Amino acid sequence: MKILLVEDDDSIVSLLTRTLTAQHYIVDAVKDGEMGWNYASTFDYDSIVLDIMLPKLDGITLCKRLRGEGYTMPIVMLTGQDLITAKVQSLDAGADDYIVKPFDINELMARMRALLRRSSNNPLPLLSWGDLMLDPSTCEVTYDGRLLSLTTKEYDLLELFLRDSYHVFSSDEIIDRLWSSDDFPAEATVRSHLRRLRQKLHAAGAPIDAISTIHGRGYYLKSTQTNGNISSAPTLSSAVNRENPALQIDRQQQQYRSFLQETWVTTKCQCLESVSEIQATVDRLLLGECSYPQQELAHRLAHKLVGTLGVFGLMSGMEIARQMEILLDRPTLLMPTELIILPALLEELATEIEYGETIQSNPNSSADRSFLLFVDLDPSLSFSLAELATNQNIQTMTVANIDAAYGYISTIPDAPIDILTSTVLFVRLASDRDRAPLLGFIANLHQRFSHWSVVVLSERDNLPDRLAVANNGGKFIATAGLTTEQIFTAATSFLQPATTIVKIMVVDDDLDWLRALPQLLQPWGLKTTTLADPQQFLAVLQAVQPEALVLDLNMPDINGLELCQVLRSDPQWQYLPILFVSATNDSIAQQQAFEVGADDYLCKPIMGGELARRIRHRLARGQCR
Repeated sequence: MKILLVEDDDSIVSLLTRTLTAQHYIVDAVKDGEMGWNYASTFDYDSIVLDIMLPKLDGITLCKRLRGEGYTMPIVMLTGQDLITAKVQSLDAGADDYIVKPFDINELMARMRALLRRSSNNPLPLLSWGDLMLDPSTCEVTYDGRLLSLTTKEYDLLELFLRDSYHVFSSDEIIDRLWSSDDFPAEATVRSHLRRLRQKLHAAGAPIDAISTIHGRGYYLKSTQTNGNISSAPTLSSAVNRENPALQIDRQQQQYRSFLQETWVTTKCQCLESVSEIQATVDRLLLGECSYPQQELAHRLAHKLVGTLGVFGLMSGMEIARQMEILLDRPTLLMPTELIILPALLEELATEIEYGETIQSNPNSSADRSFLLFVDLDPSLSFSLAELATNQNIQTMTVANIDAAYGYISTIPDAPIDILTSTVLFVRLASDRDRAPLLGFIANLHQRFSHWSVVVLSERDNLPDRLAVANNGGKFIATAGLTTEQIFTAATSFLQPATTIVKIMVVDDDLDWLRALPQLLQPWGLKTTTLADPQQFLAVLQAVQPEALVLDLNMPDINGLELCQVLRSDPQWQYLPILFVSATNDSIAQQQAFEVGADDYLCKPIMGGELARRIRHRLARGQCR
C-alpha cells in the first residue's frame, strides 16, 4: 500500500515514515502543498496523509483540488487545530478523516486501515485465500496455521494480490504501487521477488502456480477451488495474535517510545531554534520594528511546535505553544500592550523543551489505551456495547462468568499498573444469588487494580444493592429504562483517568511561594501559572484560561477580594472556582472572601498536597452541578 505524506514538520515526517514503513506501507513524503499536488497527480497512491497548514498551498485547498480533479483515494487530514471549524472545513473539502495532533500512533494506523478497507475491493480486516491468511494489523502471514517468514517486498506483493485478486498487475503497475517514487527498480527485480514469494508459498503447501503469469500482460492471484473469492476467515485463531490485548498494546507503545527517545535528540534542537526565532519576532514587535509577514511566520512556527511537542508527549510545552499560536493568529500586528504574556510564555516553553519529562507517546490519548471487559452480560447487550466501543477505538473482551473473568485477569501482572491506562469491567447483577460472588469479585479487583472501575449493571434498583457495591469499591448503574447508548455513556465516563492535567492560576505577591508552587503541585496533575503583579491579571487570565484560580487576600494596589468581585460580575468567569489562600486567619476576612464569591478559604502555611486536594475537590463538585 502506497501512502503520500504531505507534512512540513521534519520530526513528524520522520516518525510517520518510520512507523508506516514498519507496517509495510510505501511512503512518499513532501513538505509543501504544491509538491503534494505534483506527486498526487503523477503517481498512484492508496491514501494521502495531509497537514492543513502547509507552505505554498494549504491542505484544505489541496484537498479541494484533488477532489475537483476526480481523485478518490482516502485523505486523512493531520493538524494541530482542534477546532470544530477546521474539522468542518476539512470534511467539506473532501477529506475522509481528521486526526488532531498530538495523535496516538496506534489510533492513526487503525483509522488508516479502516479507510483503506472501505476503499478496497475487500472490506474485511483479514485477507484470506484458501488456507492463506494475512493480517494487516499485525503484518503476519500464515498458511494452514503456520507462520510464514516473508521479506518486506514479498509481504507487499502478497498483500497487493490479496486486496485485488481479480486484477492482472503489469510489472510497471507493481513498481508504481510498491516502490517509492525515488527508488524505482528494474523489471528483473520484480520478477526476482515474485519467484521467491512463489517458492515460499509452495514450500508452505500452496500450489506452485498460486501467483500465475499472463505473458505480455502481467501477474494475478489464481482462483481457489471455492470460486476464487477472497473470503472471510472461518476462525481467527490461526491468523490473529492472541496475546493479551493489554500486553500487546504495552509492547507496541514501548517500541514507539524508544523510537521517540532516539528522534527527540535532534528534534529538541530544532524546537529550541524555533523558540529563538519567535523570541526575535516578539522583541521586534515590542520595539515596533516588526512587519506582519514576520508575525505570520512566528505564528506558523508556534503552530508547528504544537504538533511536534504533542507527538513527543511534551503536553505542557504543547499547551504553551498553543497559547502563543492563538495570540499570534490575527490579521494585524499585535500591539505592545497585547504582548505582555508572550515573553513569559517563551521562557517557560524553552524550559519545558530543555528539561521536560521523559518522552512518551501521547499520554492524553485514551483510545487505544482503554479497555472494556464484559462479564456475564446478555449477549445482545454485550454485542451492542462492543460495537459502540469499536467506534471509539476502545478494545473489548467478553467472558461468560466471574470465574472466566478471574482466569483472564490472572494473565495480567500486578506490578505495571499502567498496562491499561483506563479499564472498566461491566458485570451483571440479576438476583440475590449473584450478590455474594459479585461483591467478592469487586473487592478483589479493587485491591489488585485500584485504577480500574467495576460497573455493576442491574435492572433492579434498591438501596441495599447500591450500598453493598459502593462499599466494595464498585459503581452501580440501574439499567431499567435506559438505552444501550445511555448505558455505554454512563459507564465509560469512568474511563477518564484521575491524573488528568488541570490548569490553575495563582496570584500572590509572595515571590518565594510562587517559585515553589509549580513544583509542589505538579505531582497532583496541576499545571500552575503564577502571577505576582495583579495589574496584568486580566491579560494573563485570558491567555491561560485556567480551570481554577488561587488568590492571595492582601496584595498591594489590587487585593484578592477586588479581583474576585471583578470575575463574579463577568459572565465568562462567574463560575470559575476561586480559592483564597492567606496568612490572615480570622473570621472577618473569611466572611469577606465568601461574600464576594470565594469557593474556599485556606490559611498559610499550607502543604502542596492539601492545596491540590482542595482544588481537585472543588473542581469535582463543580462538575456535578
